Amino acid sequence: MLQTPRRARQVATLSLVFGAVLMAGAATGAWGDPSGPPRRPSADAGPAAGSAVGLPADPAGTALSEQQAEHLLGANGDRWGAYYSAQEYAEFSQGLDGRYLGVGLSVGRGEDGVTTVSQVAPAGPAAAAGIAAGDRLLRIDEDPADRLPVTEVVARLRGRDGERTAGSEVTLAVRRGDGEARELRLRRVLLDSQQVTAVHLEKGALRITVRAFTSGVTDQVRAALRAPHTGVVLDLRGNSGGLVEEAAGTAGIFLDGGPVGSYQERGETRELTAPPGGDQRTPLVVLVDGGTMSAAELLTGALQDRSRAVVVGSRTFGKGTVQQPSRLADGAVLELTVGRYYTPAGRSPEGAGLAPDVPATGGEDADALALRVLAGLGTRA
Repeated sequence: MLQTPRRARQVATLSLVFGAVLMAGAATGAWGDPSGPPRRPSADAGPAAGSAVGLPADPAGTALSEQQAEHLLGANGDRWGAYYSAQEYAEFSQGLDGRYLGVGLSVGRGEDGVTTVSQVAPAGPAAAAGIAAGDRLLRIDEDPADRLPVTEVVARLRGRDGERTAGSEVTLAVRRGDGEARELRLRRVLLDSQQVTAVHLEKGALRITVRAFTSGVTDQVRAALRAPHTGVVLDLRGNSGGLVEEAAGTAGIFLDGGPVGSYQERGETRELTAPPGGDQRTPLVVLVDGGTMSAAELLTGALQDRSRAVVVGSRTFGKGTVQQPSRLADGAVLELTVGRYYTPAGRSPEGAGLAPDVPATGGEDADALALRVLAGLGTRA
């Protein structure tokens, strides 16, 4: 599917930039303030001094309009290429640092078209104003929320052009149950994203959910594992990818050295390896689905190829390419595909994704299946 790069990124990944989740045949939900950042390339070599296909040798001396950038990427057939304005890329990078601008709530929309609050960040402005999960979002600024596309609600919560600064305001009308509607004026702030959560399950199992690989996620996973446990379910469902070093670092927690994967950058192969000393005794199940992308697929493939984990769920998304950003003269950034990455066994997820070892079929509950598989692996000695 070739479209203009901006449109392609909107269809394939801008829903992740704004945290939107589109579930075919079910409710449609969206993060007003994403729990995860924009999907990041599986490897990022930093702004390049030169770039590929059609760019001048010194892009820093070049300025392209959005239309020129779209034409360039469309002409080269780069499915994952993208153009960002300077402000968009600043927000993109900020998200990778584990922070985002917003009011601390997510919204969802069911088949009945009603927009409701699905989650509230504990320390955000929405929580301070008394908004709770389950409240109905009636209006955002002057517009009825139910009449706006979900992505537009998301964009309004984050702030439109000229509003994307800490301290800018958004007005919401919410209602709880059959109570009176309340109108609230909230100020946007920079919030820390919650990428890692841990929940104790039955029989000593610990489920660690990683939503995206932003800066510091490896340390967060390591900290979560300090809780007593006999086995681990690493839940990567809906993980939009992120920083390859964080995914490789997380793999290293469960591997005693050795290969994690490799990626190609302009014909040169770069190896990713785990440091020695990782935990190879604790039973481990990795839970994946069609929303498991990019760096999350790299982690999945590493643990699968090294026979360290049993992968449960459904086939992953299939994004196995590497992008490199080039900064243009006006501060905008053009991101181009420069290669693929590979699992330790030499597989690339690109296109087909990775198949689970134990598929969840026929509407089977993947969480319950993961627990059964984990029980079958025994417990840590």
